[in-house]
Amino acid sequence: MLVRRLLKHPLNPERISNIQSGNAILNIWITDGNNIKSNKPTTNMTFEAAIAYTETLRVRKDLEASQLKSEIEALIKTSNGARGFFVSFLTGEWELADIPSEAIIQALQAEPNAIAELLVKNLAMSTAMAITHQRNGNLEQAHGSERVAKRTALLIEKVDLPEVRAIAVQMQNSAIFNTGDYKAFLEKWGYDAEQKQAIANVLTITS
Repeated sequence: MLVRRLLKHPLNPERISNIQSGNAILNIWITDGNNIKSNKPTTNMTFEAAIAYTETLRVRKDLEASQLKSEIEALIKTSNGARGFFVSFLTGEWELADIPSEAIIQALQAEPNAIAELLVKNLAMSTAMAITHQRNGNLEQAHGSERVAKRTALLIEKVDLPEVRAIAVQMQNSAIFNTGDYKAFLEKWGYDAEQKQAIANVLTITS
């Protein structure tokens, strides 16, 4: 049976004209069940296809840990694949996102350059979005952003990669001093002093 899945995600900047004002909504079609037919990750896989592919991995019951590791490792080799994986993994109903398995951690560790900046940006953006939703009285959405931040911080801790720590320090410095490599990134989304302070604080914990 085909299931229409509406996936709201605050961390996809290419799909959002103003991340401060709301979430992007993506319509994803997936197949429920154990016998899912899907295309393997390719170098020209679209962002939407990567989300859908990750969703198929979530509902499959036949994958051994080594197979899951191989699937994720292949998926995150490309920019679209890595972004799509994190959208689904961090915002979806994956138990493994709250308690990531060794297979998932090893897959991410195998591609440090593909995931380092994404993890740090995801943590920064979800932290800032939680504040935006709280101000607007959207407590359910604030809780969702907080869950993404918590999951991302846990992944950063578990993968324990120098590439991630280096970018976290750069992002933190930009948030504190309004200079550096990620000054333009923070300005692009219009983060104010409170949001920048929150970003700096959460990156202190993870770095």
